[in-house]
Amino acid sequence: MTAYVLRRLVSTIAVMAMVGIFVFLLLRLAPGDPAAIIAGKSATAEMIAGIREKLGLNDPMPVQFLRWVRDMLSGDFGTSIFAGRPVLDLIAQRLEPTICLSMMTMILSATVGVSFGILAAWQAGGLVDRMLTGFATLGFSVPVFVIGFFLIYLFAISMHWLPVQGYRPIGEGLEPWFVHLILPTLTLSLSYIAFIARIARASMLEVLTEDYMRTAAAKGASSYAMLFHHALKNAGAPILTVIGLSFAGLIGGVVITETVFNVPGVGRLVVDAINNRDYPIIQGVLILVSGLYVLINLAVDLSYTLVDPRIRY
Repeated sequence: MTAYVLRRLVSTIAVMAMVGIFVFLLLRLAPGDPAAIIAGKSATAEMIAGIREKLGLNDPMPVQFLRWVRDMLSGDFGTSIFAGRPVLDLIAQRLEPTICLSMMTMILSATVGVSFGILAAWQAGGLVDRMLTGFATLGFSVPVFVIGFFLIYLFAISMHWLPVQGYRPIGEGLEPWFVHLILPTLTLSLSYIAFIARIARASMLEVLTEDYMRTAAAKGASSYAMLFHHALKNAGAPILTVIGLSFAGLIGGVVITETVFNVPGVGRLVVDAINNRDYPIIQGVLILVSGLYVLINLAVDLSYTLVDPRIRY
């Protein structure tokens, strides 16, 4: 078990090193001079040269990279070019909406998706299975922004049940906070519910056809015991994988959803930074999101040992 954990930690460090190199080179090797883009079309050569000197772009690439890594390891993600504030402060201001939206999305997606998958597998070939499979196919195929606009039209504009856009901090009260998160959460959850349900159904169907399941049925095991004690435990690894990957991949959906619903989260911060060519913010968010992605994958890999003890050896 210790050797397995150490191997995963070493591979995680290697992956983060590669991510760091990629993020560093991505912006510096992109077409165009970052200093000229920041300075604007009316900038003089002296202004561009001053910006290049301020950003350290005149130094050799290895020197820039080592300085960048040193600053990152010390917690200095740089200063926003346009806001003039530390990048970490700007990200910290936007974390609450993104974290709340992501956590509510994954709780809803995992709970409903796994439940739908188990029910569809248990009723394989029946009406319930066909209905849930059709829902999963539809939810996985429709783009997030289309779902968002449809829900806004239905529940906010037509029925006037929910607010159209915006976000209320949790400090202003649980009810306005929850009400403003319902539509974004539903919008972001539908595709993940569909994805998790499809994987859960396939994994459960594979396990339900095993010999030990027929043996358990012959011994008089209840449906609950067969589904949750025997089948779900043995089908857990693929389900954990897809839940972990869905959680790690939320940032793409969060960017679109926060834009549609005008939620001031990290996704909106990234969009604004890209529009303004604010490279320190883009780099900082990419590094933090990549680190979170790698850590979630590490947590999923380690959780396999709880589901399948054979992995420990």
